[in-house]
Amino acid sequence: MRQVLGSAIFALGLMAAPLMAGDTPAPEGAKVYFVNLEDGATVTSPVTVVFGLEGMGVAPAGVEKEKTGHHHIFVNRPPLGEGPDGDEELSNSIPSDENHRHFGGGQTQVTLELEPGEHTLQLVLGDQNHVPHDPPVASEQITITVE
Repeated sequence: MRQVLGSAIFALGLMAAPLMAGDTPAPEGAKVYFVNLEDGATVTSPVTVVFGLEGMGVAPAGVEKEKTGHHHIFVNRPPLGEGPDGDEELSNSIPSDENHRHFGGGQTQVTLELEPGEHTLQLVLGDQNHVPHDPPVASEQITITVE
């Protein structure tokens, strides 16, 4: 019975580990950026967004390899660490929804269908478990206008 209980506790710990935070280090000077968009740009939909990355490599989600991560794009939400969850989101898996797009296959660009109007975009690199690195590798948030 003790062995079963111990195994169950160990398994629960393993399942919770991916949700725990940010102990994946980012190399000094690593940065992610928009290759083809700049703050204040006026574009038409669909919008192709090309992701740039310096000082690190891209690896699919679930692949643990030093100095790598995969891209996420935040759409129409506060910058990383400034949302309602603040510091908590720096140490937890990035959610997957309309405001948090995941590119766990190692993609380096996306074409977004965006309604006319202003939209904010931010790139955030996540580790194998979708958790931001320490320190976070995130672009500045930009605002674009879709005609």
